[in-house]
Amino acid sequence: MGILLPMANAGAQRQGIKNIIFMVPDGLGISNVTAARTYAFGTGPRRLRFEKLEHIGYQSTHSKNSMVTDSAAASSAWACGEKFENGEIAFHSDSQTSPRTILEIARLHGKSTGLVATSTITHATPAAFAAHTHDRQCEQEIARQMVSTPGVDVILGAGRGVFKTGSQDPDPCGTWGDFIHLARKNGYRVVFKRSEMMAGSAEERLLGLFRHVSLTPAYRRDRLKNTQEEPTLAEMTQKALDILERNPKGFFLLVEGSQIDWANHANNLEYQVQEILEFDSAVGVVLDWIRASGHRSQETLLIVVPDHDCGGFSIQGPRNRNPKSPGTLVDGRWISGGHTGEDTLIWSQGPYSEYLGRAIDNTDLFFIMKAALLHETYHPR
Repeated sequence: MGILLPMANAGAQRQGIKNIIFMVPDGLGISNVTAARTYAFGTGPRRLRFEKLEHIGYQSTHSKNSMVTDSAAASSAWACGEKFENGEIAFHSDSQTSPRTILEIARLHGKSTGLVATSTITHATPAAFAAHTHDRQCEQEIARQMVSTPGVDVILGAGRGVFKTGSQDPDPCGTWGDFIHLARKNGYRVVFKRSEMMAGSAEERLLGLFRHVSLTPAYRRDRLKNTQEEPTLAEMTQKALDILERNPKGFFLLVEGSQIDWANHANNLEYQVQEILEFDSAVGVVLDWIRASGHRSQETLLIVVPDHDCGGFSIQGPRNRNPKSPGTLVDGRWISGGHTGEDTLIWSQGPYSEYLGRAIDNTDLFFIMKAALLHETYHPR
C-alpha cells in the first residue's frame, strides 16, 4: 500500500485541496464506453465527458477471497484501503473489525458528505463508504447507520422500502424499523419527489428516496407514466453540490451510476448505453460546477472509476459499415451475465490525480484520497 508521510515544502496547489468527488459507473468495461460513444456521436473524434479528464490509469479489482469481485468488496477496498471478502461492507467478518472509511475521515476533518445513486441508496457501492456490516444484504442496518448521528449530510436515490420496515421483515443483521422517522428526528428534510427536492433550501441535511427499490432505467423513462417526479442522476448530483459546497471546509461526494451494472447483467445494450449517457451527464454537471469558479480546479479531486467489469461485453460490428453519425447501437456480445475479473480504467483530474494515471490496485485509491484530504505526500508503492 502507499505510505503517507508529512508533506514537506508543499506548494500552494496542495494547500488548497477541499473536495473529493468520487464517481462510479458501476460494472463499466471499456467496450461499454465505445458503444455509448458510438451511439452518442458516431465514430468521429468526439468523446464522452469523463473520457476527457486529464489522467487515465487502470486498477486491479480482485477481492480478498475471489479473482472476481462483487461491488461490496470493491467499494470497501476504495473506502478503506484494504481487501475484503465478497459481500462484506467495510467490515472484516473474520476479525469483527471495521476500518474507518474515507467518507468518515472526511467527516472527522469537518467536511460535509454526500451519497447519490440510481439504485437503493443502501446498495453495496454507496453503503461501503458510510456503513459497516458483515453482509451487503443488511440494507436496513445500513439505512440506520447512514442517518444515525453524525450521519451523511446528503443522501439521494431510491429505497423507501428499505428505510421503513416492520418487525416481521428484518434484514440478515436482524435490523428493522422506521428510519425515515429517525432521519427526521436527526435533522434531515425527507423528500420523495423531484419537485420537493428542487424546492428545498441549500442550508439543510437532505434524504431523498424517490422510488421503492430503484430509479426507473433511463431508457424506459420516456415510455412510462408517472416518472416526472423522479430526478435524473444529473439533477441529484447538482442538488448535492448545491448543499455540500456551502461548507467552507469542503466535502466528499460519491455519485454512482448503479444501473450500468444491471444492464450488463441483463445483457441489454440499449439499457447499457442509456445508463452510461445518463452517468456522463452527471459528470458534465460536476465539470460545469468545477469550471464555474476559478479556484475549484485546484481544490477538487475528481475520480471516475468502475468497481469491476460486468458481462465481458465486446463489440462485433457493425461489419462493413462505419457508423459516423449518431444513433447506432453496435453489434455486441457478452460472455456472461455476471462480473468478470478484468482490470478497469480510472479517469481523473485535479490535485493528486497524477498518481491515478498508472497501473494501481483498487486499494491504492484510498491512500491517494487520504493523502489529498490530509494534504500529505503520497509515495506510490
